[in-house]
Amino acid sequence: MKAKLFTPMTFKGVTLKNRITMSPMCMYSANEDGKVNDWHMTHYISRAVGQVGLIMVEATTVTRQGQISPRDLGIWSDEQVPGLKKLVEGIKAHGSKTAIQLGHAGRKAVYKGEILAPSALPFDDQGKIPLEMTDKDIENTVHAFKDGTRRAREAGFDIIEVHAAHGYLISQFLSPLANKRKDKYGGARENRFQFLKEVLEAVKTEWEGPIFVRISADEYHSEGNQAEDFIFYAKEMKKLGVDLIDCSTGGIVRTPINVYPGYQISHAEMIKRKAFIPTGAVGMITSGLQAEEILQNDRADLIFLARELLRNPYWARTAAEELGEEINGPEQYKPAW
Repeated sequence: MKAKLFTPMTFKGVTLKNRITMSPMCMYSANEDGKVNDWHMTHYISRAVGQVGLIMVEATTVTRQGQISPRDLGIWSDEQVPGLKKLVEGIKAHGSKTAIQLGHAGRKAVYKGEILAPSALPFDDQGKIPLEMTDKDIENTVHAFKDGTRRAREAGFDIIEVHAAHGYLISQFLSPLANKRKDKYGGARENRFQFLKEVLEAVKTEWEGPIFVRISADEYHSEGNQAEDFIFYAKEMKKLGVDLIDCSTGGIVRTPINVYPGYQISHAEMIKRKAFIPTGAVGMITSGLQAEEILQNDRADLIFLARELLRNPYWARTAAEELGEEINGPEQYKPAW
């Protein structure tokens, strides 16, 4: 029987040739203009050469004010589209599909001026105190996600992922640890979901393809969102047409995390089984056998690899050998493949 890791999966007409996904990882390699450069071309395209089914570009900020670092890729300007388009074309030339993660850092931003968040609470004792977002700030930011989506479409991406994890802006709205608002965006979880709902609705005005959302499905804090909250959010996202929940954890507050092989898989399994939506599994997945177990036991639908793909751009070939599968490689590599 063919290993499930190497079977295709289709989302709204976009077919991935296998279940291996390059997880979005900040490269901190752009200049202050937020444009793609030679590093990004080498970094991403080499993983496509390595036969990764879906290449997801790092968190790409929809406003300059929302950068995680001054060297993030950006999608706040039409001038950034040509570089992204060239990158997409380079990845697709090797048979991989493409995705981009659209994000905004909120109170974790490094912008030199004022930063924005749901509430005027810093991330930690060393963090800058953000301005509580006004209705106009919220409207402008939602519109920035809409514009970023349009630019992603113009660049030719196959899939959009909305970054609602790791304590960045959307995650801050979702979490009672960061959101102390008294208006329609705060309080009950239905209200805390409102900002993400508006972002997704705005994205859909510019996008007919698949939409993924990355969440932190565990905040590691007794007063934060709990499992039932994330199941609720996932069900609401499914109603809005989201195709897959990419399940990471942490980042909303500083707290120790017990890290071990596959430590986040149970969260993907929980969301998949209780919200009835496809999920992506991430978190110290290192071997083909480990990935295959996750898929065969229906714990997740896609395998998101991060550090392991940094170590080995040809991980797909390594996993295929481990699972007794044959996969095609580039013609130029046939003598060694």
